[in-house]
Amino acid sequence: MRISEVVVFIVYLIFMIGIGVYFFLRSKNTGEKGYFLGGRAMGPWVSALSAGASDMSAWVLMGLPASIYALGIGQIWIAVGLAIGYALSWILEAPRLRRFSIVANDSITIPQYLTNRFLSKSKAVQIICAVIFLFAYTIYAASSIKACGTLFSTVIDGLSPNVAMYIAGLIIISYTFLGGFSAVCWTDFFQGLLMLGALLIAPIFAVFMLDTAGASSVAQITAETQNFWNPVASWQDIVSGFAWGIGYFGMPHIIIRFMSVESQKSLKKSARIGITWTTLILIFAVIVGVVGRIFLGMNEEIAENSTVFLTMVRQIFPGVISGLLLSAILAAAMSTADSQLLAAASAFASDVYKPVIRRNQATDKEMLWAGRYVVLVIAVIAVIIASNPNAGSIMSLVSNAWGVFGAAFGPVIMLSLFWKRFTFSGAVAGIVVGAAVDILWLAFLSGTGVYEILPGAVAGLIAAVITSLCSKAPGAEVEALFDQAMAYEEAEA
Repeated sequence: MRISEVVVFIVYLIFMIGIGVYFFLRSKNTGEKGYFLGGRAMGPWVSALSAGASDMSAWVLMGLPASIYALGIGQIWIAVGLAIGYALSWILEAPRLRRFSIVANDSITIPQYLTNRFLSKSKAVQIICAVIFLFAYTIYAASSIKACGTLFSTVIDGLSPNVAMYIAGLIIISYTFLGGFSAVCWTDFFQGLLMLGALLIAPIFAVFMLDTAGASSVAQITAETQNFWNPVASWQDIVSGFAWGIGYFGMPHIIIRFMSVESQKSLKKSARIGITWTTLILIFAVIVGVVGRIFLGMNEEIAENSTVFLTMVRQIFPGVISGLLLSAILAAAMSTADSQLLAAASAFASDVYKPVIRRNQATDKEMLWAGRYVVLVIAVIAVIIASNPNAGSIMSLVSNAWGVFGAAFGPVIMLSLFWKRFTFSGAVAGIVVGAAVDILWLAFLSGTGVYEILPGAVAGLIAAVITSLCSKAPGAEVEALFDQAMAYEEAEA
């Protein structure tokens, strides 16, 4: 165990908690909108890096490099699909979602937006969304906490992975519980910078440390597996890789950042920053896998445990620097988990507790504490799932939750922003059918090799369109809201 690494970890974690305490003391009186959406006051840098960091969980520093390391660059298609999907979400979805959410009674959550968009008094969408949020986000958060446990137990000799998960869960709960959306965004901002720096530095130093054996290592890789340098994969892998990009259009903890940006002008700057950051992260994650294979050679244990980045950093750098760079893995896991916990909490507090349980009688203070209690409950359940050895790998947990969100919400959100004829019934049908087909495909047809998000999203889109066309057209007030949002767009363009 390197004492200096442990010291850096402790300092880093204290810094994260400090951010939560700061925003707790600063924003006691900001109310529901302040806690769950940061008062729509996020600047371009914070909103952009927060959106990216909340997306790029530990898989981008552990899972993706390990896949490239073990199987070759034919595994890049997930990265390609994500890069394209992320760029399109900022370009096509972000500007309209921010404007429409403001016009739709200043909505602060995705379920609230979908209800207000159609001026509906029904709570069906809010309740359905809240159920999906609570279920999927618990699994998603478990993957992040599991990654933290793997990192802690690797760096700190003798520390049980389960104990490490409990510690990580406690840290994440602390600053999310205290500071809300502002704390999550600012911690994500610093963690996003750290993740990018680590992915840039590690492979560059590894390349410079390669001696003349580097060329022979490349030759050895080619001799061992002729397909390592071949980007061509099966059609299922390519299609599924591109399908990952669909998830961005319906990922609540990411697209809510679009709603929080302070202005349309800032949003355009956020888009440039966010797209550049994510593209660089994905490119260098692939490079880490390739350089790691040349630098470390093939090691089954490294491939199995997804520790190529971790092993490479510890071999190259002294304790203080390696501790800082390895904190990037911690940052990736924590920045995703905190966003998921807050999104689930906001869905329950704003969309179930306030309108259904308390029938709009809850005070702002009561709402804040309801959300905080949900953060605590979900985090505890996520830790229990993560500590179960049969829960599945980090990547499998992420892919399952990602698929449900993308299939259920992606088509519905986009239709609500671009189709005036879209109806409330269509939105309900799209969400239910998308989620159901995604889950059923995973359960019974995963052997086809096609990622379940694709058939789920297609089915949800078809159900939403057909139901809308078969149901009564939106009323004049709903159409006027759509027109108002478009006029708002012209005024700020």
